Amino acid sequence: MSATESSSGQILTLIGEGFEGSGSSAAHVKVVFGDRNGPVGAAWVLALATPTAGHAPFLVVARPGLPVKPLTLFVTTATTTEPEHSRLTWGAAQAGVATGVMDAVSTGTIPASVADAAVAIASVWVDPAATSAHQDAVFVNNRVATLAALRSAVSGGPTAQQVLDDDEGIWNPFFTPS
Repeated sequence: MSATESSSGQILTLIGEGFEGSGSSAAHVKVVFGDRNGPVGAAWVLALATPTAGHAPFLVVARPGLPVKPLTLFVTTATTTEPEHSRLTWGAAQAGVATGVMDAVSTGTIPASVADAAVAIASVWVDPAATSAHQDAVFVNNRVATLAALRSAVSGGPTAQQVLDDDEGIWNPFFTPS
């Protein structure tokens, strides 16, 4: 049994978050991971079947015709309306997410046997201000943030007590209380 499975061998529903980088090349990735025949699988199919303007979920691929395992759905959180932002989202960010997912499998964070029966949804933010000059940083930051999100999901962290004990306070890249 792995950290991704219950004692009965069922794949658990896991949620994680990762943030990497700064400025317009920063990556914010949230993941939901679980059994393709369970609630995560149902949400995966529903999200794929219900795109909205500027938010078209798509399958994460290592290259065209070779989806990553676990099958991962990329859901944009920033509206893609400009061609350059769309290319960064579908190009560098998607490749970063693909690499982060495969890093999770190659390191054993997600066992390969579980990856074949699971699905993941990656909710990914790519800053609309990012430009093609940032594509390498967008790739690396999405790779690191995706792996961090999956590690967080598998570890079940942070716990409520860890959040309470954190001494850095409440802040985010867009707001720090004075």
